[in-house]
Amino acid sequence: MATVTMAKALNAALRDALATDERVVVFGEDVGRLGGVFRITDGLQTEFGEQRCFDTPLAEAGIVGFAVGMAMSGLRPVVEMQFDAFAYPAFEQITSHVAKLRNRTRGGLSAPIVIRVPYAGGIGGVEHHCDSSEAYYVHTPGLKVVTPATVEDAYALLRAAIADPDPVVFLEPKKLYFASAEAALPVTAPGFGRAVVRRPGRDATLVTYGASVPVALEAAEAGRDEGWDLEVVDLRTLVPFDDETVTASVRRTGRCVVVQEASGFAGVGAEIAARVQERCFHSLHAPVLRVAGLDIPYPPPKLEHVHLPGVDRILDAVARLQWDDQPDPKWVAA
Repeated sequence: MATVTMAKALNAALRDALATDERVVVFGEDVGRLGGVFRITDGLQTEFGEQRCFDTPLAEAGIVGFAVGMAMSGLRPVVEMQFDAFAYPAFEQITSHVAKLRNRTRGGLSAPIVIRVPYAGGIGGVEHHCDSSEAYYVHTPGLKVVTPATVEDAYALLRAAIADPDPVVFLEPKKLYFASAEAALPVTAPGFGRAVVRRPGRDATLVTYGASVPVALEAAEAGRDEGWDLEVVDLRTLVPFDDETVTASVRRTGRCVVVQEASGFAGVGAEIAARVQERCFHSLHAPVLRVAGLDIPYPPPKLEHVHLPGVDRILDAVARLQWDDQPDPKWVAA
Protein backbone atom coordinates (compact mmCIF):
# COMPACT_ATOMS: atom_id res chain seq x y z
CA MET A 1 0.00 0.00 0.00
CA ALA A 2 1.19 3.50 -0.80
CA THR A 3 -0.28 6.99 -0.56
CA VAL A 4 -1.46 7.91 -4.06
CA THR A 5 -3.35 10.88 -5.45
CA MET A 6 -6.11 10.49 -8.01
CA ALA A 7 -3.92 12.35 -10.51
CA LYS A 8 -1.12 9.81 -10.02
CA ALA A 9 -3.59 6.93 -10.27
CA LEU A 10 -4.87 8.21 -13.61
CA ASN A 11 -1.30 8.72 -14.81
CA ALA A 12 -0.46 5.15 -13.81
CA ALA A 13 -3.52 3.83 -15.66
CA LEU A 14 -2.49 5.61 -18.86
CA ARG A 15 1.11 4.43 -18.50
CA ASP A 16 0.09 0.82 -17.96
CA ALA A 17 -2.36 0.93 -20.88
CA LEU A 18 0.32 2.33 -23.19
CA ALA A 19 2.79 -0.30 -22.03
CA THR A 20 0.48 -3.28 -22.49
CA ASP A 21 -1.33 -2.34 -25.72
CA GLU A 22 0.53 -0.79 -28.63
CA ARG A 23 -2.78 0.35 -30.14
CA VAL A 24 -3.30 2.90 -27.36
CA VAL A 25 -2.41 6.51 -28.19
CA VAL A 26 -2.83 9.56 -25.96
CA PHE A 27 -3.26 13.05 -27.36
CA GLY A 28 -4.80 16.46 -26.74
CA GLU A 29 -3.86 20.04 -25.94
CA ASP A 30 -0.59 20.25 -23.96
CA VAL A 31 -0.64 16.57 -22.93
CA GLY A 32 2.80 15.84 -24.37
CA ARG A 33 5.81 17.84 -23.24
CA LEU A 34 3.88 19.75 -20.54
CA GLY A 35 2.08 16.67 -19.23
CA GLY A 36 -1.36 18.27 -19.26
CA VAL A 37 -2.81 21.19 -17.31
CA PHE A 38 -3.27 18.92 -14.28
CA ARG A 39 -0.15 16.81 -15.07
CA ILE A 40 -2.22 13.67 -15.66
CA THR A 41 -0.06 12.75 -18.67
CA ASP A 42 3.21 13.78 -17.03
CA GLY A 43 6.18 11.80 -18.34
CA LEU A 44 4.24 9.74 -20.89
CA GLN A 45 5.75 11.39 -23.96
CA THR A 46 9.27 10.94 -22.58
CA GLU A 47 8.63 7.26 -21.91
CA PHE A 48 6.64 6.29 -24.99
CA GLY A 49 7.66 8.86 -27.59
CA GLU A 50 5.86 11.47 -29.66
CA GLN A 51 4.05 8.85 -31.76
CA ARG A 52 2.17 7.52 -28.73
CA CYS A 53 1.62 10.71 -26.68
CA PHE A 54 1.46 13.99 -28.54
CA ASP A 55 0.11 17.53 -28.53
CA THR A 56 -2.61 18.79 -30.85
CA PRO A 57 -3.76 22.19 -32.05
CA LEU A 58 -6.40 24.03 -29.98
CA ALA A 59 -9.25 22.46 -31.94
CA GLU A 60 -11.45 20.12 -29.93
CA ALA A 61 -13.66 19.15 -32.88
CA GLY A 62 -10.53 18.22 -34.79
CA ILE A 63 -9.14 16.23 -31.87
CA VAL A 64 -12.25 14.08 -31.58
CA GLY A 65 -12.68 13.80 -35.34
CA PHE A 66 -9.07 12.62 -35.58
CA ALA A 67 -9.81 10.06 -32.86
CA VAL A 68 -12.76 8.69 -34.86
CA GLY A 69 -10.55 8.05 -37.87
CA MET A 70 -7.88 6.43 -35.71
CA ALA A 71 -10.45 4.16 -34.03
CA MET A 72 -11.82 3.11 -37.42
CA SER A 73 -8.25 2.15 -38.36
CA GLY A 74 -7.79 -0.12 -35.35
CA LEU A 75 -6.19 2.17 -32.78
CA ARG A 76 -7.48 2.98 -29.28
CA PRO A 77 -7.25 6.74 -28.86
CA VAL A 78 -7.46 8.40 -25.45
CA VAL A 79 -8.08 12.12 -25.82
CA GLU A 80 -8.11 14.90 -23.23
CA MET A 81 -10.51 17.82 -23.45
CA GLN A 82 -8.48 19.83 -20.89
CA PHE A 83 -11.56 21.44 -19.27
CA ASP A 84 -15.23 20.44 -19.23
CA ALA A 85 -16.69 23.33 -21.22
CA PHE A 86 -13.81 23.19 -23.70
CA ALA A 87 -15.40 19.97 -25.00
CA TYR A 88 -18.46 21.74 -26.39
CA PRO A 89 -16.89 22.51 -29.79
CA ALA A 90 -16.43 18.73 -30.14
CA PHE A 91 -20.01 17.94 -29.14
CA GLU A 92 -21.20 17.40 -32.70
CA GLN A 93 -18.41 14.91 -33.35
CA ILE A 94 -19.18 13.10 -30.09
CA THR A 95 -22.94 12.82 -30.56
CA SER A 96 -23.12 12.41 -34.34
CA HIS A 97 -20.12 10.18 -34.99
CA VAL A 98 -18.45 8.76 -31.87
CA ALA A 99 -21.73 7.60 -30.31
CA LYS A 100 -23.32 6.32 -33.52
CA LEU A 101 -20.50 4.65 -35.44
CA ARG A 102 -21.31 1.09 -34.35
CA ASN A 103 -25.02 1.52 -35.08
CA ARG A 104 -24.46 3.30 -38.37
CA THR A 105 -22.25 0.49 -39.69
CA ARG A 106 -24.47 -2.32 -38.28
CA GLY A 107 -21.60 -3.43 -36.08
CA GLY A 108 -19.04 -3.34 -38.84
CA LEU A 109 -17.01 -0.65 -37.08
CA SER A 110 -16.64 0.32 -33.45
CA ALA A 111 -15.28 3.41 -31.74
CA PRO A 112 -13.04 2.34 -28.83
CA ILE A 113 -12.37 5.95 -27.87
CA VAL A 114 -11.92 7.37 -24.37
CA ILE A 115 -12.72 11.06 -24.03
CA ARG A 116 -11.22 12.29 -20.76
CA VAL A 117 -12.98 15.37 -19.41
CA PRO A 118 -11.79 17.13 -16.23
CA TYR A 119 -15.13 18.34 -14.90
CA ALA A 120 -17.02 20.06 -12.07
CA GLY A 121 -15.99 22.82 -9.72
CA GLY A 122 -14.61 23.32 -6.27
CA ILE A 123 -11.21 24.60 -7.46
CA GLY A 124 -11.92 28.33 -7.54
CA GLY A 125 -12.15 28.26 -11.32
CA VAL A 126 -14.27 30.45 -13.55
CA GLU A 127 -16.98 29.95 -16.15
CA HIS A 128 -15.98 27.48 -18.91
CA HIS A 129 -13.65 25.74 -16.46
CA CYS A 130 -16.05 24.23 -13.91
CA ASP A 131 -19.08 22.88 -15.78
CA SER A 132 -20.79 19.64 -14.82
CA SER A 133 -21.78 18.50 -18.30
CA GLU A 134 -22.69 14.87 -17.62
CA ALA A 135 -26.37 15.27 -18.58
CA TYR A 136 -25.43 16.00 -22.20
CA TYR A 137 -23.51 12.76 -22.49
CA VAL A 138 -25.83 10.41 -20.62
CA HIS A 139 -28.68 11.55 -22.87
CA THR A 140 -26.73 10.36 -25.94
CA PRO A 141 -27.31 6.66 -26.74
CA GLY A 142 -24.09 4.90 -27.67
CA LEU A 143 -21.89 6.53 -25.03
CA LYS A 144 -20.79 5.03 -21.73
CA VAL A 145 -20.28 7.65 -19.03
CA VAL A 146 -17.95 7.05 -16.09
CA THR A 147 -16.95 9.22 -13.12
CA PRO A 148 -14.67 7.94 -10.36
CA ALA A 149 -14.65 9.29 -6.82
CA THR A 150 -11.73 7.35 -5.33
CA VAL A 151 -8.10 6.74 -6.17
CA GLU A 152 -8.59 3.03 -6.82
CA ASP A 153 -11.66 3.58 -9.00
CA ALA A 154 -9.82 6.24 -10.99
CA TYR A 155 -7.15 3.70 -11.96
CA ALA A 156 -9.41 0.70 -12.46
CA LEU A 157 -12.21 2.44 -14.34
CA LEU A 158 -9.82 4.23 -16.70
CA ARG A 159 -8.11 0.95 -17.54
CA ALA A 160 -11.54 -0.60 -18.15
CA ALA A 161 -12.58 2.35 -20.31
CA ILE A 162 -9.48 2.04 -22.51
CA ALA A 163 -10.09 -1.67 -22.95
CA ASP A 164 -13.78 -1.24 -23.75
CA PRO A 165 -14.85 -1.76 -27.39
CA ASP A 166 -17.21 1.22 -27.29
CA PRO A 167 -16.74 4.96 -26.62
CA VAL A 168 -16.46 6.11 -23.03
CA VAL A 169 -16.74 9.67 -21.73
CA PHE A 170 -14.53 9.62 -18.66
CA LEU A 171 -15.40 12.47 -16.30
CA GLU A 172 -12.62 13.28 -13.84
CA PRO A 173 -13.58 15.43 -10.81
CA LYS A 174 -10.95 18.18 -10.82
CA LYS A 175 -11.24 18.96 -7.12
CA LEU A 176 -10.36 15.33 -6.31
CA TYR A 177 -7.21 15.19 -8.48
CA PHE A 178 -4.89 15.81 -5.55
CA ALA A 179 -6.87 14.06 -2.86
CA SER A 180 -4.76 11.16 -1.65
CA ALA A 181 -5.51 7.74 -0.23
CA GLU A 182 -3.78 4.52 0.66
CA ALA A 183 -4.02 2.31 -2.41
CA ALA A 184 -2.30 -0.69 -3.95
CA LEU A 185 -2.19 -0.22 -7.72
CA PRO A 186 -2.94 -1.80 -10.09
CA VAL A 187 -6.45 -2.83 -9.16
CA THR A 188 -9.16 -4.47 -11.25
CA ALA A 189 -12.32 -2.57 -12.17
CA PRO A 190 -15.60 -3.84 -10.73
CA GLY A 191 -17.12 -3.51 -14.21
CA PHE A 192 -19.20 -0.76 -15.70
CA GLY A 193 -22.69 -0.43 -14.26
CA ARG A 194 -21.67 -1.50 -10.75
CA ALA A 195 -22.39 1.03 -8.02
CA VAL A 196 -21.01 0.62 -4.51
CA VAL A 197 -22.29 1.40 -1.03
CA ARG A 198 -19.58 3.67 0.39
CA ARG A 199 -21.25 3.94 3.78
CA PRO A 200 -24.00 1.63 5.06
CA GLY A 201 -26.99 3.12 6.86
CA ARG A 202 -30.58 2.38 7.73
CA ASP A 203 -32.53 5.67 7.74
CA ALA A 204 -32.10 7.17 4.25
CA THR A 205 -30.02 6.70 1.10
CA LEU A 206 -27.85 9.42 -0.41
CA VAL A 207 -27.30 8.57 -4.09
CA THR A 208 -24.44 10.46 -5.69
CA TYR A 209 -21.39 10.26 -7.95
CA GLY A 210 -18.05 11.81 -8.80
CA ALA A 211 -17.22 15.10 -7.13
CA SER A 212 -20.21 14.90 -4.77
CA VAL A 213 -19.28 11.58 -3.14
CA PRO A 214 -16.93 13.05 -0.49
CA VAL A 215 -19.52 15.73 0.32
CA ALA A 216 -22.24 13.11 0.77
CA LEU A 217 -19.96 11.07 3.04
CA GLU A 218 -19.23 14.15 5.11
CA ALA A 219 -22.95 14.88 5.36
CA ALA A 220 -23.65 11.30 6.42
CA GLU A 221 -21.08 11.58 9.18
CA ALA A 222 -22.51 14.92 10.32
CA GLY A 223 -26.00 13.41 10.26
CA ARG A 224 -25.07 11.20 13.17
CA ASP A 225 -25.35 14.27 15.42
CA GLU A 226 -28.99 14.57 14.31
CA GLY A 227 -29.65 10.92 15.01
CA TRP A 228 -29.69 9.89 11.34
CA ASP A 229 -27.90 6.82 10.02
CA LEU A 230 -27.42 7.66 6.33
CA GLU A 231 -26.34 5.28 3.59
CA VAL A 232 -24.19 6.61 0.73
CA VAL A 233 -24.27 4.99 -2.72
CA ASP A 234 -21.55 5.94 -5.22
CA LEU A 235 -22.78 5.23 -8.75
CA ARG A 236 -19.31 5.06 -10.36
CA THR A 237 -20.87 4.83 -13.84
CA LEU A 238 -23.85 6.85 -15.01
CA VAL A 239 -24.23 4.77 -18.19
CA PRO A 240 -24.77 1.89 -17.77
CA PHE A 241 -26.77 2.60 -14.62
CA ASP A 242 -26.89 0.21 -11.66
CA ASP A 243 -30.59 0.05 -10.81
CA GLU A 244 -30.09 -3.04 -8.68
CA THR A 245 -27.77 -1.51 -6.08
CA VAL A 246 -29.67 1.77 -5.89
CA THR A 247 -33.11 0.24 -5.56
CA ALA A 248 -31.93 -2.35 -3.04
CA SER A 249 -30.59 0.44 -0.87
CA VAL A 250 -33.70 2.60 -1.11
CA ARG A 251 -36.03 -0.33 -0.43
CA ARG A 252 -33.98 -1.00 2.68
CA THR A 253 -33.99 2.59 3.99
CA GLY A 254 -37.31 3.81 2.58
CA ARG A 255 -35.98 7.29 1.85
CA CYS A 256 -33.76 8.79 -0.85
CA VAL A 257 -31.90 12.04 -1.51
CA VAL A 258 -30.01 12.43 -4.79
CA VAL A 259 -26.96 14.70 -4.69
CA GLN A 260 -25.32 16.21 -7.77
CA GLU A 261 -23.11 19.22 -8.38
CA ALA A 262 -24.67 19.97 -11.76
CA SER A 263 -27.64 22.30 -12.07
CA GLY A 264 -30.86 20.62 -11.02
CA PHE A 265 -33.26 21.12 -13.92
CA ALA A 266 -33.33 18.09 -16.26
CA GLY A 267 -30.12 16.78 -14.73
CA VAL A 268 -28.90 13.26 -14.03
CA GLY A 269 -30.46 13.55 -10.57
CA ALA A 270 -33.90 13.89 -12.14
CA GLU A 271 -33.44 10.59 -13.98
CA ILE A 272 -32.23 8.89 -10.80
CA ALA A 273 -35.21 10.23 -8.86
CA ALA A 274 -37.61 8.99 -11.54
CA ARG A 275 -36.06 5.52 -11.61
CA VAL A 276 -36.19 5.24 -7.82
CA GLN A 277 -39.82 6.40 -7.71
CA GLU A 278 -40.85 3.94 -10.44
CA ARG A 279 -39.09 0.97 -8.87
CA CYS A 280 -39.42 1.68 -5.15
CA PHE A 281 -42.80 3.44 -4.87
CA HIS A 282 -44.29 1.03 -2.34
CA SER A 283 -41.13 1.13 -0.19
CA LEU A 284 -40.84 4.91 0.01
CA HIS A 285 -41.86 6.72 3.20
CA ALA A 286 -41.30 10.16 1.62
CA PRO A 287 -40.82 11.75 -1.80
CA VAL A 288 -37.42 11.41 -3.45
CA LEU A 289 -35.57 14.71 -3.03
CA ARG A 290 -32.71 16.27 -4.95
CA VAL A 291 -29.84 18.50 -3.84
CA ALA A 292 -28.13 20.11 -6.82
CA GLY A 293 -26.27 23.12 -8.09
CA LEU A 294 -28.32 26.21 -8.78
CA ASP A 295 -29.87 26.71 -12.22
CA ILE A 296 -27.39 29.41 -13.17
CA PRO A 297 -24.18 29.69 -15.22
CA TYR A 298 -21.22 28.76 -13.06
CA PRO A 299 -20.60 31.66 -10.66
CA PRO A 300 -17.38 33.57 -9.89
CA PRO A 301 -14.93 31.76 -7.60
CA LYS A 302 -15.92 33.64 -4.44
CA LEU A 303 -19.54 32.56 -4.89
CA GLU A 304 -19.10 28.93 -5.89
CA HIS A 305 -19.66 27.77 -2.31
CA VAL A 306 -23.22 29.11 -2.58
CA HIS A 307 -23.82 27.26 -5.84
CA LEU A 308 -22.34 23.88 -4.92
CA PRO A 309 -24.24 21.40 -2.73
CA GLY A 310 -22.71 21.25 0.72
CA VAL A 311 -23.25 19.39 3.96
CA ASP A 312 -25.86 21.85 5.26
CA ARG A 313 -27.97 21.67 2.11
CA ILE A 314 -27.86 17.87 2.11
CA LEU A 315 -28.87 17.67 5.77
CA ASP A 316 -31.66 20.20 5.15
CA ALA A 317 -33.02 17.85 2.49
CA VAL A 318 -32.77 14.89 4.83
CA ALA A 319 -34.66 16.86 7.47
CA ARG A 320 -37.53 17.34 5.01
CA LEU A 321 -38.12 13.60 4.81
CA GLN A 322 -40.92 12.15 6.95
CA TRP A 323 -39.50 10.44 9.97
CA ASP A 324 -42.36 8.13 10.85
CA ASP A 325 -44.24 5.45 8.97
CA GLN A 326 -47.55 7.30 8.97
CA PRO A 327 -48.62 9.47 6.03
CA ASP A 328 -47.71 13.11 6.55
CA PRO A 329 -50.79 15.33 6.03
CA LYS A 330 -48.91 17.65 3.70
CA TRP A 331 -48.39 14.75 1.26
CA VAL A 332 -52.00 13.61 1.35
CA ALA A 333 -54.41 15.15 -1.15
CA ALA A 334 -57.31 17.01 0.45
